[in-house]
Amino acid sequence: MKNVLLSLGSNMGVSTDIINSACEDIKNHPSVSSYVKSSLYLTKPVGYLDQDDFINVALAIETALEPHELLKLCNELEQKYKRVRLFKDGPRTLDVDIIAYNDLRIEDKNLIIPHARMHERAFVLAPLKEIVPSFVICSFNKTISELYEELPTKEKQGAKVLNG
Repeated sequence: MKNVLLSLGSNMGVSTDIINSACEDIKNHPSVSSYVKSSLYLTKPVGYLDQDDFINVALAIETALEPHELLKLCNELEQKYKRVRLFKDGPRTLDVDIIAYNDLRIEDKNLIIPHARMHERAFVLAPLKEIVPSFVICSFNKTISELYEELPTKEKQGAKVLNG
């Protein structure tokens, strides 16, 4: 089994329902044996700002899926919840990103692990810090907590716990 960190986000439709349902889909997948979910976070959009705030959550799972199989599952979930990619950083019903996969490093045309911009994003790091603060991201040789602490204060203030 591999230790994997996932980040999910939504800002279209009933985002809390979409996020919670997608998390249940992952939890109940036959190749997932362990599952820890963060609180839901309300976060500001990044990149394209003229859109609603996001609901984000982090998952720490153990899975037998190989990285590209997991990517396929993430893409299938996005399609199940009717994600449409109109433009970069645009609104979405569901975004599922693989943040880390053990200490594996992958960079190909379809997949980059660890996620390329995870260290810049409170919407990724704040929920992860809640559930796996000591997980080491291999490309930085730093823990989630250390990466979170390096974020600018303004970035950290943009991620607020929606539920406890």
